Amino acid sequence: MLNQLKPVEGARHSRKRKGQGIGSGLGKTAGRGQKGQNSRSGGGVRPGFEGGQIPFFQRLPKRGFKNVNRKEYAVINLSDLNVFENGTEVTLETLIKAGLVKKTFDGVKVLGNGTLEKKLTVKASKFSASAETAIKNAGGTVEVI
Repeated sequence: MLNQLKPVEGARHSRKRKGQGIGSGLGKTAGRGQKGQNSRSGGGVRPGFEGGQIPFFQRLPKRGFKNVNRKEYAVINLSDLNVFENGTEVTLETLIKAGLVKKTFDGVKVLGNGTLEKKLTVKASKFSASAETAIKNAGGTVEVI
């Protein structure tokens, strides 16, 4: 019966009550020993510390450059825009509603992969050159936000 289930004998341990008298076996120094860095409150070393030896991440060669000002765009292809009706104004909100874009990042970039058969007004942060010409050839307009 579910209401009679119990853990197996020895599966559950009672927690250690440190510093609760000599009878507990962990009184006085509470299992921390006598003196030293680890016996003090707030003692111990930071993560990655290797006892004064040059830490592993400092020993590894560093390469490249990480641009902190990098902009990341949600990418969408021309072929994905065919789900909209003719004459629709495609914005970030409509793309999210259609489920074509999940995260906004720093905006939307339209790429020229595939073909566009609809006449749309597309508003996005960036367009590839091929996407821009394909939208205009289909009779649509391009607006950079």
